[in-house]
Amino acid sequence: MFEGESHYHAGMTFLALDVGNTRLKWALYERPHPDAALLAHGAEFLENIDCLAEGPWARLSEPAYMLGCVVAGDAIKRRVQEQMEIWEIHPHWVVPSAAEAGLINGYDHPSRLGADRWVAMVGARRRMLAQGGAPRPLVVVMVGTAVTVEAIDAEGRFLGGLILPGHGIMLRALESGTAGLHVPTGEVTAFPTNTSDALTSGGTYAIAGACERMVQHLRQHTGEEPMCVMTGGAGWKMAPSMSVQFELVDNLIFDGLLALAAQRQA
Repeated sequence: MFEGESHYHAGMTFLALDVGNTRLKWALYERPHPDAALLAHGAEFLENIDCLAEGPWARLSEPAYMLGCVVAGDAIKRRVQEQMEIWEIHPHWVVPSAAEAGLINGYDHPSRLGADRWVAMVGARRRMLAQGGAPRPLVVVMVGTAVTVEAIDAEGRFLGGLILPGHGIMLRALESGTAGLHVPTGEVTAFPTNTSDALTSGGTYAIAGACERMVQHLRQHTGEEPMCVMTGGAGWKMAPSMSVQFELVDNLIFDGLLALAAQRQA
């Protein structure tokens, strides 16, 4: 389901927006389809989004269709839509539903699932199916301001997921709750021998442990070995510390938005 849903035609340029808790990322494609060529892209911190219309978007040809994913709240969404007033297109925003793009939403209240989580799962499953072979269970990890770890069975049913704080939130929570704890970011080591390394390693292994536990749960539930896909701005930081095999994908949200847009075209 989409806010502001309408029909459109093939051959139209497509603007995809990923509005997270920290940054807005955008990408312009030649058409709304997973195989479309990327024409332009960029990113802005949320405090700078009021400059989009006079900055990077001013140089773009007007998109014919836009679909976005926003988790930053209604106030940020309104600011983004104000920047889009340089064009005549109507904004469309993903709202998770009970079933969409081959996925079944197992959340107790489907519409309350974070849009970014839903779109990332759509993108991950689409990537898996595009690789050929039999469908497999999926663990989808997004490492950003917060970390989410989702489980999908081979039939495309979202079984449930974990939410935990990202590195930054963990460190700020410890600093605010522990007297005198204000240290620079350290390194990830097996046996930390200073406070900086202890904090960085603790946060990293907490996230890695959540991923490993979800892989274990999904393996036991399905009797199959899951495929693990990781994305998010801090995904590269986690890569060296993961003990399970995974694929690191830069823009899984955009993959999902393209897949959803293609479905609306069908």
